[in-house]
Amino acid sequence: MNKRREFLKSTGLAGLGLFGAGSALADGFQQLPLEAKYGASRVQSFNMCGFAAPKIETVRIGVVGLGMRGPGAVDRLSKIEGVEIKALCDLLPERAEKAKKSLEGTIHKPELYSGSAFAWKKMCERPDLDLIYIATPWEWHVPMAVFAMETGKHTAVEVPAARTLDECWQLVETSERTKKHCMQLENCCYDFFEIMTLKMAREGFFGEVLHVEGAYIHDLLSLNFAKEKGYQGMWRLEENFRNGNLYPTHGLGPICQILDINRGDQMDYLTSVSSADFQMKKKAQELAEQDVFWNDYATKNYRGNMNTTVVKTKKGKSIMIQHDVTSPRPYSRLHVVSGTEGYAQKYPDQKVSKGHNWMKEDEMMALKEKYTPEIVQKVGELAKQIGGHGGMDFMMDWRLIDCLRNGLPLDQDVYDAALWSCITPLSEWSVANRSNSIDVPDFTGGNWKTNKPVDITLNGGGTTKVRV
Repeated sequence: MNKRREFLKSTGLAGLGLFGAGSALADGFQQLPLEAKYGASRVQSFNMCGFAAPKIETVRIGVVGLGMRGPGAVDRLSKIEGVEIKALCDLLPERAEKAKKSLEGTIHKPELYSGSAFAWKKMCERPDLDLIYIATPWEWHVPMAVFAMETGKHTAVEVPAARTLDECWQLVETSERTKKHCMQLENCCYDFFEIMTLKMAREGFFGEVLHVEGAYIHDLLSLNFAKEKGYQGMWRLEENFRNGNLYPTHGLGPICQILDINRGDQMDYLTSVSSADFQMKKKAQELAEQDVFWNDYATKNYRGNMNTTVVKTKKGKSIMIQHDVTSPRPYSRLHVVSGTEGYAQKYPDQKVSKGHNWMKEDEMMALKEKYTPEIVQKVGELAKQIGGHGGMDFMMDWRLIDCLRNGLPLDQDVYDAALWSCITPLSEWSVANRSNSIDVPDFTGGNWKTNKPVDITLNGGGTTKVRV
């Protein structure tokens, strides 16, 4: 056990909300030295940024979690050449059976694991798997990913990859020690406009990018309270007892790549503010009047409707991230790139400017023709046909498999998974402490200064075919 974790356990700080999922923190906690909180002087045991694992001709996959997200992943992965889905796992046997049935008529003949909360361990222990694809409730992400890496498997983990700072460090330390990939499945990095603006930034369209914005604004109020058709065991609703940015990575991932975060720049500190809760407790109380099931939920305190978190980077750039999943407003993953020479914005429309006026339709068409990335040219149309949030899910999965088959570094590594996920506990702390600023840990051990930016070309890959 390293000194950082020994310190936490000996002082009892590991149980506080910053490291656990629990309550608000003591006001004096921000006075602790940075090294005590985060292991700031930590030296990497191995740098996973830019790491290329040995080529895997056929990527043998086990998928765990077949509720909301897993079945879609099974369908997409089944269409990628060089993939063999060998195992499917879910707590509920009927879900595993349904997913297997969906593969009838394909080359995939998976073995099923179910009926136990730890059936996934047996699956991970199989020697004939290369990748564990995790699409479970959030609390299981880190235990599963760590166990999978310990048993010699690469991991792909749904968002957020981790819920606490201690979990973030567990992912980093395990990935470095085992030299196994731990990729957060941040599909929005592969959305067509977001990845186009990344190419534009790389080629200097915006000049010096100085400010970026991202958001996850999605009215999920009814779904969070859907007892029968919602999230199993009401797990998603119970996450909302934490008051901060609970789901930062959709908006954050693409803009972090644009700013070369972890690869040329690094987050320095953040501050966060939440509005009051104007809807969730009220909804629980209304439901409790009709159904005693909701009585306990009616007494809970929920996170505020809107959380706004602002980050300053080491190089002086600013990042704004928002989270609101209850207000009755149009869906938005606000994507803003503001530079010294240009500006781009998405939601509700895709807009770009080189001055005070938006580009016209013909100018936008020329822009897309010039800055469409190689991956979109390769599989973009197929991705739209296969689907998954308009195709970005499939491009993400295809790119992951193509990198593993060609022995290429992944676009997202464990440091991205940890950093993008840690916004939740840090924002929670800031909100609980009157929006005081708090330092953001450097999971790269200082190597952000020399790590190379994400290579948005296919980098010699792109050889993997698609079964339509």
